[in-house]
Amino acid sequence: MPKSGTRFVCQSCGYESPKWNGRCPQCQEWNSFVEEWAGPQKGPLAGPKSLVSTVMQVALPITQIPSQQEQRISTGITEYNRVLGGGVVPGSLVLIGGDPGIGKSTLLLQSSYELARSGNRVLYVSGEESATQLKLRAERLLATHENLNVLAETDMDHILTVIEDKKPDFVIIDSIQTVYRPTMSSAPGSVSQVRECTGVLLRVAKTLNIATFIVGHVTKEGNLAGPRMLEHMVDAVLYFEGDRHHSYRILRAVKNRFGSTNEIAIFEMNEEGLQQVSNPSEMFLSERSESAAGSAVVAAVEGSRPLLLEVQALVAPTSFVTPRRMTTGADANRVSLILAVLEKRLGFRLQTSDAYVNFAGGVRVDEPAADLGIAVAIASSLRDAPLSSHDVMIGEIGLTGEVRSVSKLEQRIKEADKLGFTRCIVPRHGLRGLKSSGAIEVVGVSTLAEAMGLVF
Repeated sequence: MPKSGTRFVCQSCGYESPKWNGRCPQCQEWNSFVEEWAGPQKGPLAGPKSLVSTVMQVALPITQIPSQQEQRISTGITEYNRVLGGGVVPGSLVLIGGDPGIGKSTLLLQSSYELARSGNRVLYVSGEESATQLKLRAERLLATHENLNVLAETDMDHILTVIEDKKPDFVIIDSIQTVYRPTMSSAPGSVSQVRECTGVLLRVAKTLNIATFIVGHVTKEGNLAGPRMLEHMVDAVLYFEGDRHHSYRILRAVKNRFGSTNEIAIFEMNEEGLQQVSNPSEMFLSERSESAAGSAVVAAVEGSRPLLLEVQALVAPTSFVTPRRMTTGADANRVSLILAVLEKRLGFRLQTSDAYVNFAGGVRVDEPAADLGIAVAIASSLRDAPLSSHDVMIGEIGLTGEVRSVSKLEQRIKEADKLGFTRCIVPRHGLRGLKSSGAIEVVGVSTLAEAMGLVF
């Protein structure tokens, strides 16, 4: 007979302790312990035997395992397929996270309709909305179809029974924090419930070859709520990014066992739901001012897609002893490095000035290829001298003031040429392997000082 009692479980990593701790000794998170009942289980945790029945497997040499071509099913949304690696793999388990109201449920409902319209049986399980509320949203999105079944339920055992009865091709759980196993005494959303429910869904997906999508809540820090092992259990983790005050949304893959983790999808939220953005570079540059100082265009690459983005900088005299350094969409440490290079190598006096750097449109850029554009935008704001509206900056800046080469230079130049820019300032070393640049003028520079001499 197992012992009963209480235990304290960290809601960030799942660490268990017999007593309450102010700080988790495993993940170092403060005030994350919650008391849970650790009494004996009321019944089996495996669920319906017909769903999760297992067969003893035999270990085989990898050379004797038959090869099988990966089958993918299109979601009907091109941008969504791009992030998933070309489509949905049957039997995969995908976790989607994002801030409240960012568009997770809208995307899943639209993709469910497209899958149902293609002849697939879809089961949408809603633990946060009633069936009537979901129907109203589906009518607004024009996403109603007879192959799309809706279940407003939070009991995992009943959900498994419906899956066994309907035999769907796709299952959507919205969200994993609302479902629970009645055989467990802990509350819905706790670490034990989230871990157990995800484990059951994983076994069902692999056993019955059902592609399953689960929605996960996020914490105030922007991380997925629940134990970190939740991300290790699933096949793919997708994050919805974007400012709720802007209409643009970015879907990014941070884990994908069946595709690249560098791909992004860009959507625009309107009254009809999420609409795909076919030309994101043109969208991000649509409101750019051509005569304002402190604005430059950079060419970034997300996965296989080049993006032209506007970087804005503002340098103003400070009223503090220590000048302020603020960034939006850019790495603050990287911007501090660029400011130090400008001050040391080019003699710019920035100790008495506040510096602000922003990527327009709510985009976040982490790659070093945007260094040259950030540096030029800061210099433009400091000198109050506008840059040419037809120039694109590409290059990484080193600590000695050199401009270093970047990857996929040819793709970046072609994107700039397609949007009508007339000149690209790139690292001189990257010109050696350049095959073609189209009609655009490509100018190579070796140092940051040389680049400043060109643009001013």
